[in-house]
Amino acid sequence: MSAVMPSSATRTHAANRFSTPMLVLHWLIFVLMAAAYATMEFRGLVPREGRFAMRAAHYSLGLAVLALVLVRIAMRRSHGAPPIVPAPSALNAAAAKAGHLALYVLMIVLPVLGWLAYGAEGRVVAPFGVPLPMPIAPNQDWVKPLEGAHEIAGKIGYVLVGLHAAAALWHHYFVRDNTLALMWPPAGRGGRSSA
Repeated sequence: MSAVMPSSATRTHAANRFSTPMLVLHWLIFVLMAAAYATMEFRGLVPREGRFAMRAAHYSLGLAVLALVLVRIAMRRSHGAPPIVPAPSALNAAAAKAGHLALYVLMIVLPVLGWLAYGAEGRVVAPFGVPLPMPIAPNQDWVKPLEGAHEIAGKIGYVLVGLHAAAALWHHYFVRDNTLALMWPPAGRGGRSSA
């Protein structure tokens, strides 16, 4: 079960889970997304003077997700994915592919919409204190539509992440395949995978 495929080929990975870098990216992106959502959902609990810092943190976290998801897409394309055992039906495989595609689109579109909205307000986005170029010229007419689209995408994100988690648990407890194990951190040193 803990057999490791040879690491010489470009599309190698552990037979029983994704590579360690992919695991780290998956869970780091999850934590950053959760934190980005939390900074907006709980901003009302923060004194008024602290809300600007919450908003700045929100943008920094969102753009960190954007950067890391682009790295993750590149790694996924170069390394592939370990097989699901037992193999899913064609319908389940297609549904999983559609779900993953929707999540990747969300993780790109959501921060880009926020960045565009901030730019339309005439504000410089400076994730973690590093100023980025303005994506668009300031234009107050675009602020509300972009913020509205960002908010709708955020609500869709709750649904997609919830479905993703539910599907992983369904695969683990009802289908009893290795879908969840593929992305679960190794329990011990013996479970280390190739890059």
